Amino acid sequence: MLKISGLIITFNETHNIVECLRSMKQVCDDIVVVDSCSSDNTVELARQEGATVISQPFLGDGPQRSVGLPHCRHDWVLNLDADERLEDDLVAYLKNTDLSQQNVSAIETRRRNYIGNQTTRFAGQYPDYVRRIFNKTQVDFSPVAAHTKIQSNSLKQIPAHITHYSYKDYPDIFKRACLYGTWQAQTIAKTNKKIGPFTPGFHCLFSFLKHYVIKLGFLAGHDGLAISLGKAIASYIKYAHAIELRRN
Repeated sequence: MLKISGLIITFNETHNIVECLRSMKQVCDDIVVVDSCSSDNTVELARQEGATVISQPFLGDGPQRSVGLPHCRHDWVLNLDADERLEDDLVAYLKNTDLSQQNVSAIETRRRNYIGNQTTRFAGQYPDYVRRIFNKTQVDFSPVAAHTKIQSNSLKQIPAHITHYSYKDYPDIFKRACLYGTWQAQTIAKTNKKIGPFTPGFHCLFSFLKHYVIKLGFLAGHDGLAISLGKAIASYIKYAHAIELRRN
């Protein structure tokens, strides 16, 4: 098995950090946690589990993760969020695969997203491919405030899985929609991207239709409706708040 480093960014993740680290330790002998000055005992728990902890005020999703890369001892890195866990098929893949022989710089896995203890394959929730395994000498994270991903042109998709406890409940969906929409607005406001008066409403409507109709969210009942509305609200805030930031 090729040696792999683990990387996580955290902020007040006491309820998640131990299980996440123990999941990663199945395949990683080196784990780096970049913590955004947590006020709970995330840092203490991470150190107790043997992780290297770097304290850094939050720079945005992409830049915050990039801070940890120089501290990772190995070229290949497994990056998880604190609310993600490796499933058995991904553990087996990483233990039995020589990543250096795959002729790619990044690998995408499938992700199962949960609301509480419920998951669905509708509304874009599955298979939801994410780039979580990569060679740090060849690629880096996109420098954005929210929803960063590895920038790579040589990818491989595998049918192995990550479990993502994405939302605690319905209110959490909308809380996160506002948070992520705000972060994305900050990124857009700094660019030269054109935003007209109808842009927020158009993107809000398109996002809802995309998840509720095209991605069959209506088949998931209340879960599908809540997810689709959350995506639509995040899209609206992203553009409306960007207009507000430019105006101010």
